[in-house]
Parts: sequence; C-alpha cells; structure tokens
Amino acid sequence: MVGMSGESLFPALEPLLERVSKPIQYVGGELNSTVKDWNVGGLGDDGVELTTRWALMYPDAYEVGVPNQGVMILYEVLNERPDALAERTYAVWPDMEAQLRDAGLPQFTVDGHRAVGDFDLFGLSFSTELGYTNMLTALDLAGIPLHSADRGVEHPLVIAGGHAAFNPEPVSDFIDAAIVGDGEQAVLTVTDIVGEWKAQGRPGGRREVLLRLARTGGVYVPAFYDVDYLPDGRIRRVAPASDAPGVPWRVSKHTVMDLDAWPYPKQPLVPLAESVHERMSVEIFRGCTRGCRFCQAGMITRPVRERSITGIGEMVEKGLAATGFEEVGLLSLSSADHSEIAEITKGLADRYEGTQTGLSLPSTRVDAFNIDLANELTRNGRRSGLTFAPEGGSERIRKVINKMVSEDDLIQTVAAAYGAGWRQVKLYFMCGLPTETDEDVLQIAELAKRVIETGRQVSGRRDIRCTVSIGGFVPKPHTPFQWASQLGVEETDARLLKLREAIRADKRYGSSIGFRYHDGQPGIVEGLLSRGDRRVGRVIEAVWRDGGRFDGWSEHFSYERWMRCAAAEFAAMPWDVDLAWYTTRERDQNEVLPWDHLDSGLDKDWLWEDWQDALDETEVDDCRWTPCFDCGVCPQMGTEIEIGPTGKTLLPLTVLGTGREALVEAHQH
Repeated sequence: MVGMSGESLFPALEPLLERVSKPIQYVGGELNSTVKDWNVGGLGDDGVELTTRWALMYPDAYEVGVPNQGVMILYEVLNERPDALAERTYAVWPDMEAQLRDAGLPQFTVDGHRAVGDFDLFGLSFSTELGYTNMLTALDLAGIPLHSADRGVEHPLVIAGGHAAFNPEPVSDFIDAAIVGDGEQAVLTVTDIVGEWKAQGRPGGRREVLLRLARTGGVYVPAFYDVDYLPDGRIRRVAPASDAPGVPWRVSKHTVMDLDAWPYPKQPLVPLAESVHERMSVEIFRGCTRGCRFCQAGMITRPVRERSITGIGEMVEKGLAATGFEEVGLLSLSSADHSEIAEITKGLADRYEGTQTGLSLPSTRVDAFNIDLANELTRNGRRSGLTFAPEGGSERIRKVINKMVSEDDLIQTVAAAYGAGWRQVKLYFMCGLPTETDEDVLQIAELAKRVIETGRQVSGRRDIRCTVSIGGFVPKPHTPFQWASQLGVEETDARLLKLREAIRADKRYGSSIGFRYHDGQPGIVEGLLSRGDRRVGRVIEAVWRDGGRFDGWSEHFSYERWMRCAAAEFAAMPWDVDLAWYTTRERDQNEVLPWDHLDSGLDKDWLWEDWQDALDETEVDDCRWTPCFDCGVCPQMGTEIEIGPTGKTLLPLTVLGTGREALVEAHQH
C-alpha cells in the first residue's frame, strides 16, 4: 500500500489478448463502468494521498461475475464517494493465467487495467465456497503473499464478504478480515477508517489499521482470535487474543434497514461479452422468514425488508434508461412474497405495455403463484418456462425441511400454468436431506408423472414437458441443519441412479420428463469448505498448489485431487480428523462450531430447537404473518420486519414512452 503507481497495464496486456479464449472479458469499457483518476481524493498538505482504493473481485469467470448484484452495488456505492475509487477484477481462465505468468504481468482490474497489488483494499465476494482456489490464484498473480501473516504495509488489505463469509475460518490464513451481512454501509465505514489511517501516515502499520477495523465490532480479523482444540479434534473455544485489546468476543452482521435509501445499482453494468444473465435486475426485498431449514440465505439475511412499490418503479425506470436491456428480473429469495407483488407486476406491465420489456421472477414458490401474476409477467415479453422448487419429493421430507407445500398444491399450480398456455415447467429438488430415504427421493418420479398427466389433461396436448433438476444438499452454517450429517458421495449417486431409472421406466412419461442432476462429488467438497475450521485452509492451499482452479465448473473440478490432498493434509495433523469428520459426521448440541463467534443474530438455542422440530417432522409458520418465534434476530440486531402494503401505485410515465425525451433533455442540461 506504499508508493502506489496505478498505471494502466493495457499496453503490455494487449498483445496477450489474441492468444487467449474470449479476450473481450479482459478489455473492460462496459456501459456504465467507471475509471476514476488514481488520485481522485487529491493530496494533503504533506503530500499524503487522500484516496482510498478498492479492487473488488467476484472470484469466478467474467461471465458469471459481471452480473453479480453484490459487487455491482459496492462498485457504485464506493465510486460515488469523491475520496474513493473502486475497480473490478475477475478470475482469469487458465490460458490467461499462463500468459500472465510468462509475461511477468500481475492480476489486473478490467476497468483501469491497474495492478491489483497497487490498491489499498482487495475485497472478494464469495457466494459459494468453491471460489476459494480462485482467490489464491488472484493473490499469487497479484504478488500478494498468500498468508496474511506474511503481508506488509505495502500490500492491500484482503477482505472477504458474501454468504460464504459467515464462516470464513477455512480461509482465515489467507484473508485479513471478513465482513458479514449487507455491504453497503460496511464498505463506507471501512473506507473511512482506512482513509483516516492513510492520511495520518499509516501509524502502527498494518496491525494498527486492522485493530481499528476489528474494534468496530462489525469486522472480523481472524489473526486477533485464538482457537483451542480438544484432544478429539473438536474446538474447545475461540477467544480474542490477549495482545489484541478492545477486540470483541463476537462480531456482528451488518443489516441495511431502509432499502429505498439505497437504490443501487442506479447504473447497472452492461457487459460487452455474453454473461449468464442478460437482463437488468432490481432487488425487491431482502431477507426471508419462510424458515426453510436448509436455506442459509434465508436464515442469515433476516429480517425481511421490502423496497416500496414506488422505489422499485423508479429503479426499473432509471435502470432501463441506463442500460437498454429488454428484461427486468424482480429479485429476492422469494419474490412472489412481496406484500404488493400483484400491484408491482401489474403496474410495471401497464407502464411498459407494447415496448418489448419483459418481467421475470427467478423462482416462484408453489403456494405464491397464481395465473394473474403469471399473465402480468408475460404480457409484454416472451413466455419462458416456469420454475418451482418443492425441494423435497415426499410430504414427509417437506415437513422435515419446513417447505410447507402439499402435493395437491403443486398439482393445482401446474394445472393452472399448463391450462393458461405454458408448455414447460421446471421442478427443483434436493437429494441427501436429513432423515431422507430412497422412498422419499423416488416420490419425485411419481410427482413428475402426475405433473405431465395433469398438463396433458388440462391443455389437451401431448407436447407438455417437465424438467426435474436435482441438487445435492450441503449443510450450511447458521441454519438448523448445521449439526446434520451430510450424505456420502456413493449413497447420493446410488439414490440418484434409482430415481433416474424410475423416471425412465414408465414409457408413457419418460420422454416428456427431463432429468438433470449434480453427482455427489462437488457437494462433499463444498460441505468440507462450508463447515470447515481453520485447519481446512491447509487442504485448500494444497489443492491450489496441485493445480486446482475453477472448482465450481465441472470441466475443471477434480474430485480425485481434493481427496488426495485432503487425505495427505489431515494425516499430517495431530488430531484424528478426516474428510468424513467434517462432512458425514453429525454434531451434538454442545459442540463449539467454527462460526459461533460470528453473530448472524440467530439464537443458537432457537436453531437447535428448530433442528429437533425437523427430526419430529414439525412445521413452523412464517413469522411475517404470525407472532414472533423468537429466533433472536430482531431484538439482537436492533432491527424489525419491514413490509407494506404502502397503498401507492405506479405512475404510467416510462422511459420507453413519454419519459425518454424528458430523460434525454435532463441529461443535456
């Protein structure tokens, strides 16, 4: 972080572009991207730089990372500050990695093509743990020592965020800090602290600025916490280090309460290369209280906070004007649960009637779907397939996971959809859920057959399709299933094989049912990384040194490599721990879990009671509409559920109609 250059590396990078696949992903210059002056904050009287500089990374390929809402929001929030700048970087493919190493060039940003090592802060957003090896590649290419303990004042502070940061212990050797929860206000606080420390001449070096961050209570610095283990390998306790005064016992998550006050992204990025989502997205609410016991996202983002109908309308309007996209995704964990979803979809469909602007909900709950909603979503756009997520094949397993949807609910919903002209429905399930048997999974085949039969009856057509998509269940921290054992690879694959045979066996339906599934191998590795402790870092590093890259991509993932490296690293440890100890072992109530000192707001006793309810097949209602179940979030975090209805309506003004001229005129002035 000393003697920064910030020069563009593009003249040296340009000759490499013709030698790699998809070179456009490294070029930058997307619509609405930002390149600020390196010294945008100016210099102090004593010549000290007054700019705080962030390199933001989504540790996956450009096409996956560029539409990521989290990074896009932080990029914009930071660049709005006059004394800060933010640029983006993504994981480079192995062909580009080889070219960079041969040419002696570092990990670079796509905005200004500046060296990542020149920035003050290197922020990584992890939505999945399978991006950890990509982080190590980026650190190594950037010339940043892999281990935080080896870094000096001249290196960026490496900060992790995103859902996986709720258990950062497996990467605690490699990161300097982690931020849990919403990032908008958190990155501004960090920017203030780092900016002040820089302006003072970096007193106390790296350790001092990390202490200042840790003492806020909202930034976790692993180096300031000591972990003690029991002889059998379990954790005895995690405590603040004796030489880190003022560091809290528990680190709290950040929660942005008024989403209307944070209408980001205002200027969504429009990628030059093809990306996984060719649409503009607006987050219509954050959090979920449905209480699905497997769902980490729903648990850690509580409470529910809705954006108002007028706030949503304004974001859609500005976003379409800024991007030219023809599809708007209304995002949240369960979008049809917004208290004014009918008014939102009708208002937007009315507003953009006849303009080719389509609306989409990424995934719709079976019991929140209705034909009126579906018709509004398709009024102006194309009629795409519908996706529903029953998650469990049998009524019994749906009670275990608290997914309160009956088979009849599902059949009535798909009957309505097929009757209204849809031809294709996608159903998402999980395999390997706690207490699951072969019979629970084979019920999926029966359900799919009923769906096809129902579709044929109500539509009078034979070209009805249903795709069954299966994901492997991975127990996650801060959920009632954090104590559960994970199903092993062989058992998972055997169960999926039986299901495939059951679907194919009935010739009347087999050809109408598509079947997609992930085998058990990546899930076991994800399980190791999601519930691992600090010792797992040695496995991640060994896998990376052995060539591990892009573990979220089936063509790059090597199960054999992970198994070999895990066996070697665990064998060298003084405890009797192995892969099964971290994955297929059930934990008991009193075990100290690696993430217990990170406070998601959820009371551990409440989570344990919910785990017992799961084993008893007891369902729990959604606390949005019923009395509080005392999960702990609202009182502990000083927050509360914020939902409508507001009673407001959307005005018909639209950028694609009367509004375009007004916006052009406003821009000119």
